Amino acid sequence: MAEKLYIDKIPAILWGEPSKKICIYIHGQGGNKKEAEYFSKKVCKYGWQVISIDLPEHGERIHEKDKFNPWNIIPELEILMAFIKDRWSKISLYANSIGAYFSILAYKNETFDSCFFVSPVLDMKQLILDMMSWANVTMIQLEQHQKIATDFGQTLSWEYLKYTSENPIEKWCTPTEILYSNKDELIKSDTIIRFVNSFNCGLTIYDGGEHWFHTEKQLKVLQNWILEKFCNKER
Repeated sequence: MAEKLYIDKIPAILWGEPSKKICIYIHGQGGNKKEAEYFSKKVCKYGWQVISIDLPEHGERIHEKDKFNPWNIIPELEILMAFIKDRWSKISLYANSIGAYFSILAYKNETFDSCFFVSPVLDMKQLILDMMSWANVTMIQLEQHQKIATDFGQTLSWEYLKYTSENPIEKWCTPTEILYSNKDELIKSDTIIRFVNSFNCGLTIYDGGEHWFHTEKQLKVLQNWILEKFCNKER
């Protein structure tokens, strides 16, 4: 069962039969609300519902501009949480990549029933600095130009870099299960380890995987991880 709805104009899909238990699904860059279908097929069997949304510039919102950033997304995630708290009593969170970063900032004062991150961005400032290095862009250049497009598809932003410096991740209240690939080309392992140690998280390292789980073998690993970490505890 999948129901399309709008939460204060935010496109969403609600998966599963009516329940008091719900898991929020937050996609990463390039994703959309529909990708939660594979996840919902696993967890809805255990009495959960799943709610997924289109973040700005994605899915039904693909034509939006300059809104895929924390200062636009955090208020939307807060609206989503208020909607959920009025209707469900048991809330979990599943987030991919930069979706985890947005979720941590928006929900740093929340305590979830359980939480699951896949290839999470946990230090956005470091990632931006890494991208600047890949693009041979200096701090002075970025401050001068404010925005610089790269040849690998990302646009570097001085405003975004300043935001990450002023809003570091310092609080997370829910012990979280993390799936990370040791060949992740975006996220450094020491960033993952630091977060795991700081916030009492569980860590599964997939040997040979990438940042984006997309091959048949990688998706099988992801599926088994969901079954082990989320579904097994519901049995």
